[in-house]
Amino acid sequence: MKNYLTLLLLCLTQTKLPAQQDSLHWIQLFNGKDMTGWDIKITGYDLNDNYNNTVRVEDGIMKIDYDKYTNFTNQFGHIYYKTPYSYYKLVVEYRFVGKQIQGGPSWDVRNSGVMVHSQSAASVRKDQEFPVSLECQLLGGLGDGERTTANLCTPGTYVEMNDKVNMQHCINSTSKTYNGDQWVTVEMIVLGDSLIQHLIDDKVVLEYRHPKIGETGDDIKRYLDEDFVKKMGTPLKEGYIALQAESAPVQFRKVALLNLEQYKDDPVALSKALATPYK
Repeated sequence: MKNYLTLLLLCLTQTKLPAQQDSLHWIQLFNGKDMTGWDIKITGYDLNDNYNNTVRVEDGIMKIDYDKYTNFTNQFGHIYYKTPYSYYKLVVEYRFVGKQIQGGPSWDVRNSGVMVHSQSAASVRKDQEFPVSLECQLLGGLGDGERTTANLCTPGTYVEMNDKVNMQHCINSTSKTYNGDQWVTVEMIVLGDSLIQHLIDDKVVLEYRHPKIGETGDDIKRYLDEDFVKKMGTPLKEGYIALQAESAPVQFRKVALLNLEQYKDDPVALSKALATPYK
């Protein structure tokens, strides 16, 4: 089954698509003007309390900035798009700029992420640092050694890789290192709970399957409340998309989605739809 699905994603067919292909188009989740369609949740603050103007839109760019902070004290933030999705292709263009705010964790230097299959912003506890989700971890190079991006982190979740359950919290991709303040484009192919891929330059740098709700050790209390504990082992087939703000200044200028829901039961049409270029 694994080889079959991967082959469909990597090999294009010449089969004619059904008529609904004419309506297939990219949805601009970020409109380049304001935060319409997005909810902000910062740890310790109420929903949509944009503490210290952490998130702002300037010059067509969504900016995560800490210039109004004097110190970072675990004000981890996430920006959630209003609509949940299940089957889709996502394109995110990001770059890191400037220096980390004082007080940010050492592991958070030039560190952000794109969360998929996330719980809703409204369901996140006031003191909760990270939503139950699958994180495409975005890392910037530090100018010394390799530091991959489009990695996987799993707050309150776990996945299967190479046909085995993998409970690691963070798993590195095979990407190269991106130093400096350059723009980087990451794509994600998300097919319910059957297959998720992280891509850079049209190359798969990480792949996993069958994500589920679950944690081990002390992290259970960190990520999972009583309701989620009752759902341990439940497949994650859909959820919200969120962008991270976790002490590193970062900018986003493209966040676009190709909804593939109509093709989830037609592998041939799905394969062709996945080749639709970003516009």
